[in-house]
Amino acid sequence: MDRAEKSQLVEDLGSVFKDTGVVVVAHYTGLSVAEMTSLRAQMREAGAGMRVAKNRLVKLALKGTDVEHVSDLFQGPTVIAYSDDPVAAPKIAVEFAKGNEKLVILGGAMGVTNLDPEGVKALAALPSLDELRGKLVGLLAAPATKVAQVLGAPAGQVARVVGAYAEQGEAA
Repeated sequence: MDRAEKSQLVEDLGSVFKDTGVVVVAHYTGLSVAEMTSLRAQMREAGAGMRVAKNRLVKLALKGTDVEHVSDLFQGPTVIAYSDDPVAAPKIAVEFAKGNEKLVILGGAMGVTNLDPEGVKALAALPSLDELRGKLVGLLAAPATKVAQVLGAPAGQVARVVGAYAEQGEAA
């Protein structure tokens, strides 16, 4: 990799650190190519990204960003997972780490907030943005269905009363 390529990589990583909502840092020693490809695919499906880069270049890219405080995590073979949705990247990383002991989560950052491995796991336990939107729509739709049930209930009661009187008339 020549100087121009390194400079471009530092710029790209710098824009990733400035524009994303969350960054997760993990060690990946011992992961096979197939496992890394699978992890990348899962990240892509969730709307997240993943990069492997030299620690020196990552530390250069971190300078001047909100997540500069995670630079001490970059020792040894590290991988960076990131996403705009604060839950997507941590959720995929934690799920993958549960099934594969070779991926070890070191920590991360959400804006200026530093996350330890437990913080990343807690963030992964939260519902995603799409799940929260679904719950909100459900909560908004529930009152409308209840109003329809309440409005329909008196008509149903009148029909049952009329039906009961009709049955009494037939029985007599």
